[in-house]
Amino acid sequence: MSKWRWIVGIALCFIFPGVALHAEDEAAGRQAIVKAIVATGDDRMKLINDLSSSHAPIVRELLQSWTVGEIYVYQVNDSAPVIPVLLEKTQNSEGKVRAFRVDTGKVLVDDSGKELWFDPNNDLNPVDTDMRESSAMQGVLDKLAINDPSADARAAAAQTLGLSQKMENMSLLQARLAIETDGRVKKAIHVAIATLNLQSSDANVKVDAINQLSKLNALASLDDLKKLATAGGTSPDEVRIVTAASRAVKSIESYQSMVNFFGTIFRGMSSGSILLVVALGLAITFGLMGIINMAHGEMIAIGAYTCFVVENVFRNGCPLNISLPFTVFGHSSFGFTIPGIHAVEGGAFYESYFLFVIPLSFFFAALAGLVLERVIIRFLYSRPLESLLATWGVSLIMQQSFRLVFGANNVQINSPAWLTGHFTFYDVDFDYNRVFVIGFAILIVIGTWLLLTRTSLGLLIRAVMQNRDMAACMGVPTSRVNMLTFAFGSGLAGLAGAFLSQIGNVGPSMGQAVIVDSFMTVVVGGVGNILGAVYTALGLGTADQVLQQLFNSPVVGKITVLIAIILFLQWKPGGLFPTRSRSLES
Repeated sequence: MSKWRWIVGIALCFIFPGVALHAEDEAAGRQAIVKAIVATGDDRMKLINDLSSSHAPIVRELLQSWTVGEIYVYQVNDSAPVIPVLLEKTQNSEGKVRAFRVDTGKVLVDDSGKELWFDPNNDLNPVDTDMRESSAMQGVLDKLAINDPSADARAAAAQTLGLSQKMENMSLLQARLAIETDGRVKKAIHVAIATLNLQSSDANVKVDAINQLSKLNALASLDDLKKLATAGGTSPDEVRIVTAASRAVKSIESYQSMVNFFGTIFRGMSSGSILLVVALGLAITFGLMGIINMAHGEMIAIGAYTCFVVENVFRNGCPLNISLPFTVFGHSSFGFTIPGIHAVEGGAFYESYFLFVIPLSFFFAALAGLVLERVIIRFLYSRPLESLLATWGVSLIMQQSFRLVFGANNVQINSPAWLTGHFTFYDVDFDYNRVFVIGFAILIVIGTWLLLTRTSLGLLIRAVMQNRDMAACMGVPTSRVNMLTFAFGSGLAGLAGAFLSQIGNVGPSMGQAVIVDSFMTVVVGGVGNILGAVYTALGLGTADQVLQQLFNSPVVGKITVLIAIILFLQWKPGGLFPTRSRSLES
């Protein structure tokens, strides 16, 4: 039997050699960390610096925990050995946690094999470190990060090593450059090497480094180059350095302006995309139906709060406490909890919660719009002033309802992992959530256009909006069409609220921040014109961001946009694409 066991063991080593090597590296890395923790003085400093040669990922994880004070020491008595441990994040009902041994990764047990539980605030002491040791650990972390599996981590580590002004990091960067395959990381390493060479006493090396940084458009090195450009000097070498640095600063600043411009355009496009989704709803309810719905902003808030509730339901449930300004059956507040499904945070199912938010936010906002139309709006068609006052009152009621249920403060919403982060193209950061908003806005515009122009419901909507009485005489169920149209417009506002929850704050008055811009979008684009709403929303969103960047003031930027809109409407009162028909002219 033992013979076959040996054969199987040898075969597994040939088939899975990486598993055995990884286990050995992890064990060696854990032991190296433990030796550094229990050592003192210069011995500890030497052992910490030696960690930079380790290839085990566990070394970096444990060292990071050590730097933030998450490693503790356990000792039965003064004569017993010191055991470094990591405390568990989750506490039991008594507020205690288990400890995991740093040397093995296993749960700490007593002599009888029973798990030990500790009060995280009182029972154990963290490992003490001085400033010199903390600085050494941070340096080791930077060196380990340059070999991280993540390209983003390697690029960030290269930048940190380059800005460190320590020439001993040069060999580390050059060694990584020899094996690096990612183009973006290669550029970061070249920039880091050139930045370190700025410290050289050789004028030729320094000028070459300056020219290299200019060629690479090294934004992170701009401050160092500015110092060299203003250093002065009269010797030929000093003049060469100042001239090269001045030329490099001018080139990089020009590149920086281009990066800022395109970054601003991208942010403006994403803001305009949200404004577009909101304006599409208004283009239907206000532009086509003639209803001035001041509660449209609250439909946005419904979509955003739907995202908040769904996210909490995917976790441990959503507790709600309704506080009333009066007493009902002896109580002024009522609390209840929407049960949660306890999805594992960070797991695939939990990360998919926003995919459920999209249809639910549309549904609940559309449902609220349907109720509003049935209860109030249907009595106010062709009475714009009365609809304005009535929906303004509904808006105030809904805002106060949000405060009673969710509180007056903004609520916290965590974006799923696939909507966080960004990718970089020519130093312009493209946030995933903003790219998603732009893409989904395009789909909504196409879907709305297809609904209005390629479906029987769209035909009925256009017929009712052009001449409600004539459509009724032709047998069109105008009441039902009005109800569905208003619900659809409100649902689009709910979608905009879901998107806004991933970019901005979610609170009771969040809809009021965009409702004025939405009305301006509909009016400037041409009342009831979908294409006009698309052009105007993207134009206003982009212009607002560009002017804020230009004037360095959000207020001045918005005022400038408003003045431009007023002047434009004086020139073209009907907007970009004015709608002309007998019914409007009469």
